[in-house]
Amino acid sequence: MNQVPTIKLDNGTLMPQLGYGVWQVPDEEAEQAVATALEAGYRSVDTAAVYGNEAGTGRALAGSGVPRGELFVTTKLWNDPSRTWGRDEVLRAFDDSLAKLGLDHVDLYLIHWPRPMRDDFLAIWKTFEELAESGRAKAVGVSNFRPADLDRLAAESALLPAVNQIELHPLFPQTELRALHAERGIVTEAWSPLGQGKELLTLPTVAEIAARHGRSAAQVVLRWHLQHGNVVIPKSVTPARIRENLDVFGFELDAEDVAALDALGAGAAGRRIGPDPSVFDA
Repeated sequence: MNQVPTIKLDNGTLMPQLGYGVWQVPDEEAEQAVATALEAGYRSVDTAAVYGNEAGTGRALAGSGVPRGELFVTTKLWNDPSRTWGRDEVLRAFDDSLAKLGLDHVDLYLIHWPRPMRDDFLAIWKTFEELAESGRAKAVGVSNFRPADLDRLAAESALLPAVNQIELHPLFPQTELRALHAERGIVTEAWSPLGQGKELLTLPTVAEIAARHGRSAAQVVLRWHLQHGNVVIPKSVTPARIRENLDVFGFELDAEDVAALDALGAGAAGRRIGPDPSVFDA
């Protein structure tokens, strides 16, 4: 089994630096996919209410035989813009996620999107503070929050997010946001760490580095994340790729490799592949 390093969150909770993501995995496939990941050695699993696969994920966790204390489970509040998110609504959504997962607590609970045009994430965060205080969420954080959103939280709450999960990959390196996280003790977690589709993984720079190390392009990109201190949650439902994505601790990129991958994102402000948090309200 690979020994995945951990990163200490601001409240002392240890989070594996590499986990398994289940975005776009149908619920009926999630149980087998998560079971395969846990068997391969993953101990961190990232899901979300909107993914519709918390139940399948929960069945895999329950059937794995892995002690709860060895697992790190993340889910997210889908702050649907068609609803008003008061305290009772947030607690109800959290309880629903726990029930589907079959757990009495999660290790990390995230606000999925800031939706700044609705101006309600500060109120939602007040209930997240309560969940953190109760221990039913060992840590709380956010996803897709911009510097301005983090500034507002810092101005209104003594509790900063432990994690900000953001789109992040060599073509969209989020340098400014990562620097802000480091300054404030917020852990950077990358969703779509390999980009989407094959564009990133077929670039000549990535292919050349992979060939030199005798590794796959995906392993090289994941290694780039790890050496930058990011938490990563690659997703695959293919057993061989699930195992391959975990096998990234037996080699290291040199400074020239890292610099070459960093250069892929130079001037790449427009290379976002997912929704823009400034306008996303779906």
